[in-house]
Amino acid sequence: MPKKPKLGQNFLTDDTACLRIAQSLGDTTHRTVVEIGPGHGAITDLLAPRTAHLHCIEFDPHLARELTFRFRNAPHVTIHQADILHFDLAQLTTPDSTLDTRHSTLVPTGVPGQLAGWGGPTLDVIGNLPYYITSDILLHLFHFARAGLLTRAVLMMQREVADRIAALPGSSLYGPLSAFTQLHAQVTSLFTLPPAAFTPPPDVYSTVLRLDFAPRFTELGIETADVDGFNAFLRLTFAQKRKTLSNNLRAAGYTPAQLTAAWPTTIPAQARSEAVPLESLASLYRNLNTSNTPSATPSA
Repeated sequence: MPKKPKLGQNFLTDDTACLRIAQSLGDTTHRTVVEIGPGHGAITDLLAPRTAHLHCIEFDPHLARELTFRFRNAPHVTIHQADILHFDLAQLTTPDSTLDTRHSTLVPTGVPGQLAGWGGPTLDVIGNLPYYITSDILLHLFHFARAGLLTRAVLMMQREVADRIAALPGSSLYGPLSAFTQLHAQVTSLFTLPPAAFTPPPDVYSTVLRLDFAPRFTELGIETADVDGFNAFLRLTFAQKRKTLSNNLRAAGYTPAQLTAAWPTTIPAQARSEAVPLESLASLYRNLNTSNTPSATPSA
């Protein structure tokens, strides 16, 4: 009897799908690639011969040991038994990284805060994201994308989540995850896989997205030092989906007078956040920052 998978994993076993995912990263011959959640190594097998260095981040210690043994004769493949949510990807761009070992059990927790203007080597990312922490992983990746450390990611996730990420303003699916993702990357939906492509089959379909990282903060007029402030502002605008944008901001502590003075002509008075493009939200944020201070301090 086969072993029951741990941690709720659903392993991709469709060979054609594995190849399509690996190829979606493009030419990685001279690239360093990070694979999130390699599992039993179905995609790792395909990536290993076509990358300059492959870092596999696997949370399950049993699978990490399996992969370490399997790739023991591939010096450019490094297995890290670690939690991606606490893993400092910046260390993988350093040539003399202490994490560049045959089997790293280090779990770096100090995500760097001063990475702006990074001019060193960048990483590509690939992975089958656990459904229950997809958003958390994306937000973690965005931190490093904002610093210029990531070039591209090919990620598989639950179809419903992928649809929300790729949704455009004005769609009922557009929300905070759409805005945050599109603030950091150009999103392309590649293909969708049925439950039968996995063992054991999940209860949902899965979609593969490609993210070409191109943070838009400068384009939107957001200063580097104010990125966290704009991110917090975006969260406020989507706090209650059924409320209008102005009602969400009033609930956050802005007065009607402050909003009236800062309100761009590009935003209808009764607009909801899901109907407002990022350019207009950035304009509202800049106006509020320049001429107004909220009567109560908004929380992120």
